[in-house]
Amino acid sequence: MGAAVRAYVALTKPRIVELLLITAVPTLFLAYRGLPSLEVTLVVVVGGALAAGSANALTCYIERDIDEIMRRTSSRPLVRHTVAPRSALVFGIAIGVISVALFAATTNLLAAALTLGAILYYVFVYTLLLKRHTAQSTLWGGICGAAPVLIAWAAATGTLSWAAAGLFAVVFFWQPPHFWALAIKYRDDYRSAGIPMLPVVASIRRVLAESILHSWLMVAASLAVWPALGPVYGAAALVLGAGFLYEVHRLYLRARRVDGEQLVTMRLFHLSVLYLTLLFAAVALGAFIR
Repeated sequence: MGAAVRAYVALTKPRIVELLLITAVPTLFLAYRGLPSLEVTLVVVVGGALAAGSANALTCYIERDIDEIMRRTSSRPLVRHTVAPRSALVFGIAIGVISVALFAATTNLLAAALTLGAILYYVFVYTLLLKRHTAQSTLWGGICGAAPVLIAWAAATGTLSWAAAGLFAVVFFWQPPHFWALAIKYRDDYRSAGIPMLPVVASIRRVLAESILHSWLMVAASLAVWPALGPVYGAAALVLGAGFLYEVHRLYLRARRVDGEQLVTMRLFHLSVLYLTLLFAAVALGAFIR
């Protein structure tokens, strides 16, 4: 029983779910301008985790053929046959339905509609349409990665706002440099699986040049919400943004001097996770102080 539970949990990709909740919960602090409702927070955490888990489980079902080819994904439950494909499909649909129903019953229809839209976009647009056909799939897939911000805001207020849009933009532009740093390391995996990630079809210098562009847009978006959050957040956004920009520029300059095969990008990957975590912690702190 324990092994089966762990297999189904693995289908939801808990580390990705954790990153999504890191942005959703602090957004509630800003939406409430202080401590958020405990009930709404629980709904956002549980419903958001189920929604993200649904999209991830359904993606595991769709991509089980390429997961078997790639070393990075070869230990996933469908590849190891610890979960049957039909069971994964039913599981993914079931927790997705529960998630949307939970938001509809306890918050509002806008939050429920955004949740349903995020699941459908991730499965049908990103996974089925974009990922196997375009090098820019990571960028447009960022819509799903940033959706928890809008869902949390809608769950709290029943509306959307410019502040929510600003935080959405932060996460949207954060995703390409974050994921491309990982994809550079595993580009041979993606190449063997026939996935045209940008690091597979373009030079490393071009990938890092585009990462620089998105990083600047990310920092600009983070500064755009400064007026809503006060000086503590502003100082954090400036310092964290400067550190992120320094690292991505450092990598680009190094790529001009060494062979792309020798470039180590995982420092940027881990730094990007730390950046997002601390920036949204500053969102919560800034909203609480104000």
